[in-house]
Amino acid sequence: MRPSDAEETHKSLSALLQELAEGESETILVDEVVDHFGRRAFGALMFIFAIPNLLPLPPGSTTVLGLPLVLIAPQLALGVPNLWLPRALGRRGIRRADLRRAIERFAPPLRRVERLLAPRMEWLFGAVGDRIIGLVCTVLAIVLILPIPLGNILPSLTIATLSLGLTQRDGAAALAGYALATASIGVLALTFGAVIAAAGRLAHMLGA
Repeated sequence: MRPSDAEETHKSLSALLQELAEGESETILVDEVVDHFGRRAFGALMFIFAIPNLLPLPPGSTTVLGLPLVLIAPQLALGVPNLWLPRALGRRGIRRADLRRAIERFAPPLRRVERLLAPRMEWLFGAVGDRIIGLVCTVLAIVLILPIPLGNILPSLTIATLSLGLTQRDGAAALAGYALATASIGVLALTFGAVIAAAGRLAHMLGA
C-alpha cells in the first residue's frame, strides 16, 4: 500500500526508493511506481531519469533517458496536478531485481546528499515556483536528447538538483539548480557559437 500524502511528505527520496526495492513481486508497473511517489512523482521521476546520464553511457543512451523527461517536465510546467503517462508506458513492467540493483548503487550517495537537504525557503515553490522548475527542466530535457558530445552532464546535474529541491522543498537546492541551469545555458551557447564559427571558417576555406 502506498503511504499517505502526509506520511510521504516527510520521507526522503532514498527511503521511498528503498520501499520500492523491498517489494515482494517480481515485477512492478511504471504506473505503480508513479502511484508510490504520490504527490512527489514529478520530482522523484525526473531525478530517476536524470541521474543515470551522469554515468558513462553508450551513444544514444541520453536520448532514450531524456525522452521520459520531455514527457514529465512539461506537465510540471503546465501545472498538471497528477502525472499522466501513456497507457503503453504506464503498463510496462520493470524487473524488481533490476530496480533493486540500481537503487543499491545510487542510494548511498543520495543519502549523503539528503543529509544536507531540509525544507527551507519554501516560497520558491508552489503554483508558480513549481512551474518555473518544470519549464527549466523541459528546456534542459530537450538539450539532453540532442546529440551534443558531453552535452549531457551539466543539464542532467541541473535537472537532478532541481528535482531534489522540488521533492524535499529545499529552496537552497533549487537556487543551486538555477545556478547550474545558467551555467548549462552558457556552455550550450558557447558550444553552438564554436560550431557555427567552425562551420563558417570551413565554408570560407571551401569557397576560397
